[in-house]
Amino acid sequence: MQSQNLRHFENTAPRVMVVDGSKLVRKLIADVLMRELPNTRIVQCGSIIEARVALDHGEVDLVTTALVLPDGDGIALARAVREAAAQAYVPVIVVSGDAQAHLEARRFTEDVTDYFDKALGPNALAEFIRGYVQPQPIPGARVLYVEDSRVVAVATKRMLERHALQVLHFIGVEEALEHLEAHRASGAAGGDAGADLVLTDVYLKGELGGKDLLARLRNDFAYGKRRLPVLVMTGDANRDNQSELLRAGANDLVLKPIEERLLVTKTLFQLRLSRLEPTALPA
Repeated sequence: MQSQNLRHFENTAPRVMVVDGSKLVRKLIADVLMRELPNTRIVQCGSIIEARVALDHGEVDLVTTALVLPDGDGIALARAVREAAAQAYVPVIVVSGDAQAHLEARRFTEDVTDYFDKALGPNALAEFIRGYVQPQPIPGARVLYVEDSRVVAVATKRMLERHALQVLHFIGVEEALEHLEAHRASGAAGGDAGADLVLTDVYLKGELGGKDLLARLRNDFAYGKRRLPVLVMTGDANRDNQSELLRAGANDLVLKPIEERLLVTKTLFQLRLSRLEPTALPA
């Protein structure tokens, strides 16, 4: 989802607000964060009212919220965070078992920075939040990047390479498919797909576009979302078109204009997620 400038706090102790009507879920998320990110300060709230009171008593650096709350929903909570007088623009992440359905239906507003599906489990959630508050590189991870605009490609490639990612840039889908097909045909040890993640623009000048590449990967190659994550970049604000991409198998969308921190967070998270075994969070 599109973002404004996000606060950088890698060298400070981030203050994370966890909002959920279930005390059990709040404790579970807080325990995971304290274990994985020991410098994190946790503010637990069970409702929008409690969150508003907490915001009045100090700024937070990141907010996670359930979609359903006792006195409203996660969308309303996100709006409350944005309206807090002293609050800087910070990530607001919806944590819900219905997150994917809401994403596909494009029900999230611009007040919501990102989303997380509970089915991915607590360890994946910790990795997701780590991407915002304490990003860790994955040196050598290969991003197959398809973009026909030289200016956009150079800028985006630099963003990714600054975080130790290896970028394999192709100007068209045809060339990218040749690369992937060569690896599939070689039967490389461990089933190497030729990349660890695919990043593609949806609109390209050749005969094939980003949607065609996505279809080939999910259908012809039969690579699932964990086997080969796909992030699709689009400047198309049409919700139906965005939903179509997600239903076709895109792991997530990166909306233009591209914000570096959000792009890198989404990329690193999908790379780490492909290496994790999911264990669902409680409803």
